[in-house]
Amino acid sequence: MSKIQLTETEEVLKAFLKDVIKKSKANLKAQGVNASGDLSKSLKYSFNVGANSIEASMTSEDYLKFIDRGVKGVKSGKSLDGFKYTNKKPPVRFLLTWLKQKTGKFRQRDQKKIAFAIQNKVFNHGIKPTKFFTNPFEAEYDKLPKELVEAYALDLETFMQFILKE
Repeated sequence: MSKIQLTETEEVLKAFLKDVIKKSKANLKAQGVNASGDLSKSLKYSFNVGANSIEASMTSEDYLKFIDRGVKGVKSGKSLDGFKYTNKKPPVRFLLTWLKQKTGKFRQRDQKKIAFAIQNKVFNHGIKPTKFFTNPFEAEYDKLPKELVEAYALDLETFMQFILKE
């Protein structure tokens, strides 16, 4: 038996992944949480077409979930997924990198003081949820079923025509 060609389905899934990434990157920039650009650059998708299946996946920096869903601090704050600080503070080295990229104008000694102050603020009050990824994903996903069913139907029709010719 021949391999099923799912070109229409592939195109819809690729468009879905591209749109989610594009809108997520735009949200990061608009919300001002893309200081180094590393998170934005790390948003990628991959696609693998098998004999009778399609596998699609997205990858990013591990901390996407904390920026997207938030982290509750020890005193206040909110997380949409139950992430919270208990006894371990965020690493100062990342805050220093972020601070240098955000400001670039403080002396080294001043940057360390500011980084420690930010570390304590984040530890106590958490990281506010941005939903920079969740919102585009859900919006695009809501459109997906109808488009996917239509695309799969077109692929199935093409496949049936191919089989009937054999």
